[in-house]
Amino acid sequence: MNKYLRSFRLRTLPLSVSGVILGSCLAAKGFGMNLPIFMLAILTTLSLQILANLANELGDALKGTDLNNDTRPQYGLQQGTISVREMKGCIWLFVILSAIFGGTLLWISFKTMSEALILFFLVGGLSIIAAVTYTLGKRAYGYHGFGDIFVFVFFGLVSVLGSYYLQHQYIDWTLLMPASAVGLLVVSVLNINNIRDFKNDLACRKRTFAVLIGEKNAKIYQCLLICAAEGLFCLYGLYEVLIFMPIFIAHIYWLFKYSGKKLDAQLPLISLTTLLLAVTSGVLQLFFL
Repeated sequence: MNKYLRSFRLRTLPLSVSGVILGSCLAAKGFGMNLPIFMLAILTTLSLQILANLANELGDALKGTDLNNDTRPQYGLQQGTISVREMKGCIWLFVILSAIFGGTLLWISFKTMSEALILFFLVGGLSIIAAVTYTLGKRAYGYHGFGDIFVFVFFGLVSVLGSYYLQHQYIDWTLLMPASAVGLLVVSVLNINNIRDFKNDLACRKRTFAVLIGEKNAKIYQCLLICAAEGLFCLYGLYEVLIFMPIFIAHIYWLFKYSGKKLDAQLPLISLTTLLLAVTSGVLQLFFL
């Protein structure tokens, strides 16, 4: 089991639950928390994140992208502890788990057939497809600079707005601000990953957005992502984000000072900061404001 846990990339998982926690807490502020729906939403998004991580590892391995990449941690396929066949089986397992958790979540939330239920089923199906095809397959969109869009939509907008709506079938469209802010922070983690792997991806013709715009511009892009996220949180009234300003400032300093492998520790730092921000904002809104 330990050989699979490394490929699950546990340090990335806080990102996937951040939007669900924030969206659910904001919904509970006005209507109360439905715990079964909240827990199923957490299980669904965790399954999708792990699915994306496994498919990413297999896609990069089959394309030879990470054969000589010494800037990122080595996972099961690179280490030879997991075979391609085992990885494919694991991917199918998480496709099934994502479908089971997601389907149960939607049925408990809606209880009866409706247009909204059908729409959410379609979004859920697209989420599974997008998680698998990020780097896997001949037309993997992660190799053509579209990974940032996928992350923003599914782990930002869908995560926050979807978890809010599923609690009580109501949506407040001002939530686009915190939803977009969470999405931008998740994109920032992907961007750190792509800046870290810049030279390797460039050599392997993996055209991430960082490769398309260049390393220097990708670092400027990182600043814009974080500043925009902070601004949107404040615009919505979640001023708790200002508590984390020193961490973001230190991150930007480190980003411009170093490159390559020395940026690896920044991934869990921003991932955990995003989770703490979501939890802090959600709890304060729910119990104290």
